[in-house]
Amino acid sequence: MSESEPIPFRPRAAGGEISSSHGGSKGRDRPAVIAFNREELDAILAVYGRKVAAGEWRDYAIDIQSDKAVFSIYRRSSEWPVYRIEKSPPLARRQGAYSVMAPAGLILKRGHDLRRVLGVLESGVRIVE
Repeated sequence: MSESEPIPFRPRAAGGEISSSHGGSKGRDRPAVIAFNREELDAILAVYGRKVAAGEWRDYAIDIQSDKAVFSIYRRSSEWPVYRIEKSPPLARRQGAYSVMAPAGLILKRGHDLRRVLGVLESGVRIVE
């Protein structure tokens, strides 16, 4: 590549995936990146915001891997994540793309609808008088 050649930019496709059709590369397709889209992040951050306001959670991290995207939730920033919300499109047809996992790797809920899967984080132990 010389200084006079323009840099090819690839627009993102809907759903946060980078389109693999771009000019300039000959036979080299990059794998699609799995990421949370805006609607998914809105749903996750709505639950996260309520739990932060209640003082239960303090920090989060987003990890984008080649086969899944992970939203990790921490009680304190130096600990292991309390919960992990995973988006794994290869599992979408069978078990559902979304899952909520406990620290030990136990799957608390899995499904096709993110808002229903996040419902497991909303329910808590309540004292009935």
